[in-house]
Amino acid sequence: MKKDSEPELEEISEILKAMAHPARLKILEGLMENECNVGEIQDKLHLPQSTISQHLKTLKNAGIIKGTRDGTKICYRVIDEKVRKIIGIIEGK
Repeated sequence: MKKDSEPELEEISEILKAMAHPARLKILEGLMENECNVGEIQDKLHLPQSTISQHLKTLKNAGIIKGTRDGTKICYRVIDEKVRKIIGIIEGK
């Protein structure tokens, strides 16, 4: 293995760690189909708002998603192309 690939492998490892939770995978699958806010995610996953916010924070800190303010709401979307490919593979696309 090349030493120059280590930083990239560490980055990929961090992304996979952030994705490695069933609720976060569901959130990412949903965001791939449609940008949405915490309330919409809560309605679909039936999880407490605080739990969803924690998962979104983890994904945001990993650079996987980005939130855009729309009035009083923040609309989230997947911004990492590697993650889009991984979710596509998981979904069999």
